[in-house]
Amino acid sequence: MTYTREIQIEFNHCDPAGIVFYPRYFEMTNSVVENFFNDVVGRSFASMHRGADNGVPTVALAAEFVAPSRLGDKVLFSLGIEKLGRSSISLMIEGHMGAELRLRVALTLVWIDGMKSATWPDAMRARLVAYMEDAA
Repeated sequence: MTYTREIQIEFNHCDPAGIVFYPRYFEMTNSVVENFFNDVVGRSFASMHRGADNGVPTVALAAEFVAPSRLGDKVLFSLGIEKLGRSSISLMIEGHMGAELRLRVALTLVWIDGMKSATWPDAMRARLVAYMEDAA
C-alpha cells in the first residue's frame, strides 16, 4: 500500500508562464505529508500543534523538478518511507501525471515534544512501521 493524493494544479499554483511556480510544490508536498499523518499515522497536524506542543517539522528537503506541470493538470503524489529513525523519518514523495514523473522530493522530518527532538510515541511508530511493511 502506498499513500497517494491527487492534486489538481490551480491558477494560484502557476507563474506567468502558466507552469507551477516551484515553491507551490513545497506547499503541495506539505499537504501530502499532513494528510498522511492524519489518514495513516492517526495524528492530525491540528492535534499536534494546537496545545500539544509537539509536531514533525521538516529539517531537510531536496527537490528535483523533472517536468513542468500546468494549469488543470492532475498530479498524483505518492509518499514512501525511506528510513524510520528514533526520532526522525526520511520520506520520498513523487508527483506523476500519468506515467510522466514531474517531481521528486526527499525530506526528513523530526518528531518533537516540547520543542526538542524526542522518541516517536509507540502508537505512531507502530503505524509507521506497519505502513513500511505494507508498502514493501
